[in-house]
Amino acid sequence: MAVLMPEPQNTQLGKSTVYRDRYDPGLLDPIPRSLGRNAIGDHDFRGVDIWRLYELSWLDARGLPQTAVGELLVPAASPFIVESKSLKLYAGSFAMTRMDGREAVQARMTEDLSACLQYPVVVRLYPVESYPGAVRPMPGTALESLVQGELSEQVYETDAGLLRFAPGNAVQEQCWYTTAFRSLCPVTGQPDLASVVIRYKGRAIEAASLLQYLVSYRCHRGFHEQCVEQIYHDLRTVFAPEVLEVYACFTRRGGIDINPFRSSLRDAPAEILRDIRQ
Repeated sequence: MAVLMPEPQNTQLGKSTVYRDRYDPGLLDPIPRSLGRNAIGDHDFRGVDIWRLYELSWLDARGLPQTAVGELLVPAASPFIVESKSLKLYAGSFAMTRMDGREAVQARMTEDLSACLQYPVVVRLYPVESYPGAVRPMPGTALESLVQGELSEQVYETDAGLLRFAPGNAVQEQCWYTTAFRSLCPVTGQPDLASVVIRYKGRAIEAASLLQYLVSYRCHRGFHEQCVEQIYHDLRTVFAPEVLEVYACFTRRGGIDINPFRSSLRDAPAEILRDIRQ
C-alpha cells in the first residue's frame, strides 16, 4: 500500500525565489521528521543523513572568493530535517560575506544548522583540491544482474506486498545495490534518482522481488529521508532480519546531494559512499 507524505507547509519549494548573497541564517527552513514517520507508522530509526554541498563560496578579509566542499551529518535522531532549497539559499548567502577563514564558516554553519534542527549537527568543510570523497562503484551485487527472464507486471507506487522470501529457509548475508531507483519530490514532482545499497542478514530474499519493490517507488512522492525510512521499515517488517542497513546516494540538485543511511547496527556508515552520478 502506498504511504503518502503530507506536503510540508511554508517552504520555498516550488516558489519564485530571490537569491540573497549576504549571510542570512533565517533562510533555513526545518521540516519535522514526524511528517514522514507518522505516514509510515514507525519512529524507530537509527542512522544519519549525509549532505554534500558543492557550491559553497565566501569572501576572505581581502575580498577574494574562497571555496569549499561541505559535508553535513544530520543524525536520524534529530526532530527536524532541513528543507533542501532553503539550505541552498542559506549556503548561497555567504557569497558576498567576508569570513575569517574556512574554520569560521564551518563553525557558523554548525551553529546555525544545529539551532535550526534542534539537534547537534556536524559540519565539515574541505578544500576543493583535497576533498577526500572519491567516486567509487557501489558495493555489493547489482540486483539487476540477479534477475533472470521477465518480471511480472511492474508496479510504480510503493507496494511492500511485492517482497517475498526465496524458497527454503536458508540464511543469507548479502549486500545488494541498484542504480534504478527513482522517486518524486512531494512538493514539486521533480524526479530524484539514486543508487540504493542494502546490507542484509536473515532468511534469504528473492532478488527479483526486492528489485521490483525498489522500482515501485518510481512515481512515489516523498523526501529522500522518508523514502529510505519507508524502505527500511518495510524490509524490517516483512523479513525481520538480524542485520539491516539501507543507504541511498541521491544525485545532486542545486549543487547538493543527500545520502540517508539507516541501520540496525550503527549510527553512521563504515564508509561514506559517493556514486559516479554525484
